[in-house]
Amino acid sequence: MRDAYHEELDSIGEDLVEMARLVGSAIGRATTAMLDADLKLAESVIAADQRVDDLQHDLEARAIALLARQQPVATDLRIVVTSLRMSADLERSGDLAQHVAKLARLRFPGSPVPHDLHATLLEMGQLAQRLMAKTAEVIITKDVELALQLEQDDDEMDLLHRTLFQHLMDDRWKHGIETAVDVTLLGRYYERFADHAVAVANRVVYLVTGEHADEIQPVETPVEGA
Repeated sequence: MRDAYHEELDSIGEDLVEMARLVGSAIGRATTAMLDADLKLAESVIAADQRVDDLQHDLEARAIALLARQQPVATDLRIVVTSLRMSADLERSGDLAQHVAKLARLRFPGSPVPHDLHATLLEMGQLAQRLMAKTAEVIITKDVELALQLEQDDDEMDLLHRTLFQHLMDDRWKHGIETAVDVTLLGRYYERFADHAVAVANRVVYLVTGEHADEIQPVETPVEGA
């Protein structure tokens, strides 16, 4: 009976990894669809989000059943509760990738992004995909140090987000209000996607240590010769 219980706990972790991989792929493909005005690709991203939703709903149902049947305590309880929260973050990440794809579909056959911002949005999309790939690795390895690194990686996304606003506020902006709204929304989608990736990694930190990420003191590098 306990073997089946722990197999169920393991399967919840496997579903979290699958969700992270799916949404990471989705944000990458949505970015391509947006920049290349690829309607077919955008539609595939939109449709594929149902798989993420199904995984989240199934994980939630199994986690609640475990709570009811097994009444886990200590570490096992932390696994179940934290997994529920992680699945919610990952499901929301999938929604954000879908939002990017829907904007690509809305503006087809054009692109919602002016040519002079293509490089910035491409970089944001690639960074979002890398962050989620690292999050998937954190879920698998339970590597606290790697998880804590994501907070620093997210600073790069914040910088790119600010770069977009600098373009929008520039007196030389000539692309109109509609495009400004599109770019503002896209910047927000990527920034929030990155935040969810960091949140999942931080929950792994809590799962492993019992402490929140912001409560853990960074390891100081010893000074040579000290």
